[in-house]
Amino acid sequence: MLFKSTVSALALTALAAGTAAARDNIQIAGSSTVLPYAAIVAEAFGENFDFPTPVVESGGSGAGRKKLCEGVGENTIDIANSSSRIKQSDIDLCASNGVTEIMEVRIGYDGIVFASDINGPAYAFSPADWHAALAAQVAKDGALADNTNKVWSDVRADLPGEEILAFVPGTKHGTREVFDEKVIIAGCEENGTFELHMAANGGDKKAAEKACMALRTDGVSIDIDGDYTETLARVDANKNGIGVFGLSFYQNNTDKLQVATMGGVEPSVESIASGEYPVSRPLFFYVKNAHLDVIPGMQEYIEFFVSDEIAGPDGPLAAYGLVSDPELAKTQEMVANRVPMGVLN
Repeated sequence: MLFKSTVSALALTALAAGTAAARDNIQIAGSSTVLPYAAIVAEAFGENFDFPTPVVESGGSGAGRKKLCEGVGENTIDIANSSSRIKQSDIDLCASNGVTEIMEVRIGYDGIVFASDINGPAYAFSPADWHAALAAQVAKDGALADNTNKVWSDVRADLPGEEILAFVPGTKHGTREVFDEKVIIAGCEENGTFELHMAANGGDKKAAEKACMALRTDGVSIDIDGDYTETLARVDANKNGIGVFGLSFYQNNTDKLQVATMGGVEPSVESIASGEYPVSRPLFFYVKNAHLDVIPGMQEYIEFFVSDEIAGPDGPLAAYGLVSDPELAKTQEMVANRVPMGVLN
């Protein structure tokens, strides 16, 4: 499979002020989780349509959305891939730079999994375990205390006695937002630390959540700013390490990794589709509508991406690990009508 990471020389023709400039390739950036899906679609699009293969780059969800919001024109991207939903602050930034219509396209669902070396011990986690292992402060004897847990069995007696070492997505990744919300904050609530943070912050929920998300800085929790291949390399070099991955990446590396259960549920396409697995998230890309009639093939690419043949349960994205969206038909209609998103609820 071809993954393009650089943009070839473009022949650009300036159009009227405030509109995009014509060029040969659709330009896409953003989430490393969405990257392999977008690369599959881009390659298939180039093979099946009389348009150049779109250029797909990574860089993280937040960075991709920021690029999308830089403005309208030849030096700005057309589409931002994202493993977390766009924020109102992104929409406001776009508007301030003249990007006034953005279309939100949900492509399906993925799960966040916790995987370790295939030859190491098996793990069965809960969100509370992860908070107790990685949080800067935890509940101890009814009060907040600095986290001194060294091995997983310190967290819960029936977990393996391996040193705690976690490779988690860096803050620029959409995966980190979901990790913070559905694992760290959820775990903070489960193990009683949240109530102590609430009391310490005068009942301010946002401040308590922020305190819950503060992770240790003693080398136990390591942010990974690259993509999942870097996380895999870290686990390979540190056999006791546990990495946070997307389901599809794990499924394509089962010769190297074993996956932990979360809340007693093993992550799979089936458990995510049913909603049984607790740490799943929708995947998106965001479209700059002002470029739709200017960049050759852009509308066709978007419609191709969300077609039944590509994003449906029997398509190549599902075969790679994407959980097909049960409301795909609604997305197809929205894309056909180029419906921009409004203010977030």
